[in-house]
Amino acid sequence: MRHLLAFPLILVLAACAGSTASTPMPAPAVPTFQAGVVPDSFVLRLATTKGDIDVMLRRHWSPNGVGRVYEAAFANYYDGARFFRAIRGFVVQFGIAADPAVSASWRERRIPDDTVRESNRRGTLVFAAGGPDTRTTQLFFNLRDNARLDAMGFAPLGEIVAGLEVLDQLFTGYGDGSAAPRQDRLGAEGETYLAAEFPLLDKINSARVVRTFGPDAP
Repeated sequence: MRHLLAFPLILVLAACAGSTASTPMPAPAVPTFQAGVVPDSFVLRLATTKGDIDVMLRRHWSPNGVGRVYEAAFANYYDGARFFRAIRGFVVQFGIAADPAVSASWRERRIPDDTVRESNRRGTLVFAAGGPDTRTTQLFFNLRDNARLDAMGFAPLGEIVAGLEVLDQLFTGYGDGSAAPRQDRLGAEGETYLAAEFPLLDKINSARVVRTFGPDAP
């Protein structure tokens, strides 16, 4: 916004010189969704209660997983979801919808596993899973380098390109033991359960694709 004050002077100088103002650069196109079409890579912006986190997802890292996140983001699936499993110095996990009905509609939509092509480095985004070919919507960020997860089949989809400091600020005080949220209750009760019993957990206010790259970009 600070550059706007300079525009009148620039226009006056251009008029005095007998020239015309240059044509403004067009605004970037707003990404759109077309079923079955996934760009080579895209930036997903998570607007969280601690600030924005931008994640670059790369289809060649994990084609099935990246396609699922692209679809879910355009369905606004992650809006309102909390980082319900947050373990200091390990991972923060999210992906159970705020609305139990929405969670139920995606619960059985499993996708095939992808080959692990990148290591579970700090700041990478990865699908959570409960066994072979069980990935649906739950994801986690690595808070540190967790290379041991590579051999366990956890395939990173992308990595944080802006907002890594925001990731470090997400609340991890409930841990992962008996004092942490129960996933069965979260799936059944959604945000009502977390707001009442785990109010300090951070949430994703919105998750939007803000930029796409590659020949298949809409």
